[in-house]
Amino acid sequence: MTSQTNYKRILLKLSGEALAGPSGYNIDPAILEQYSKEIKEVVDMGVQVAIVIGGGNIFRGVSGERSGIDRVQGDYMGMLATVINAMAIQSSLEKHGMYTRVMSAIKMEQVCEPYVRRRAVRHLEKGRVVIFGAGTGSPYFTTDSTASLRAIEIEADVVLKGTKVNGVYTADPMKDPTATRYTTISFDDVYEKKLNVMDLTAFTLCQENDLPIIVFNMNETGSLLRIVKGDTDTGTLISSKV
Repeated sequence: MTSQTNYKRILLKLSGEALAGPSGYNIDPAILEQYSKEIKEVVDMGVQVAIVIGGGNIFRGVSGERSGIDRVQGDYMGMLATVINAMAIQSSLEKHGMYTRVMSAIKMEQVCEPYVRRRAVRHLEKGRVVIFGAGTGSPYFTTDSTASLRAIEIEADVVLKGTKVNGVYTADPMKDPTATRYTTISFDDVYEKKLNVMDLTAFTLCQENDLPIIVFNMNETGSLLRIVKGDTDTGTLISSKV
């Protein structure tokens, strides 16, 4: 850990929908550019960065089921969508001078490496940004669950969940103007108050392994860097102890 940063190794979770920008579909080059600049700032400070990206801007397994596609088949289609997003992020990061590796839970050696935990850790130690694609490789698991699982496996210090809002609120701030943001909150309180942070599997994995989560607005310029530097007023910290 450098003297300037609060974390040595982070797992950044991004939604596929965030990559789509205002259109809500496909990949917005301006969003890729913005995210790459934000990530480069923390990489340049010596922070080891791993990324898990969703695929909702291209295909969502649950939506496919509503369209008559078998759920398992739809989930695999969603996993392939995450690989497309991972490759897009890889290309953008490398354009900004970073070294990267895409590692997939489904083997497709022509475009990316198969996921091997020890190899992923070694890439991180060498300063490469590691992007995990294809979810867990199994249906019925979300990319939130993938983020929690991979963060635990690589011994990340924290899961940073980039969203479109700057933290966890008492209610939906888009619907309730009186909603207030938590600066810090415990895992138990999130569960008891039924606050929407991650799916239950992902959330429980973090809680049982004492892995803190920070929910923040990735679209707010400089927010990722502020969190890495230890700014406690950016986003919401969820941990075992408050």
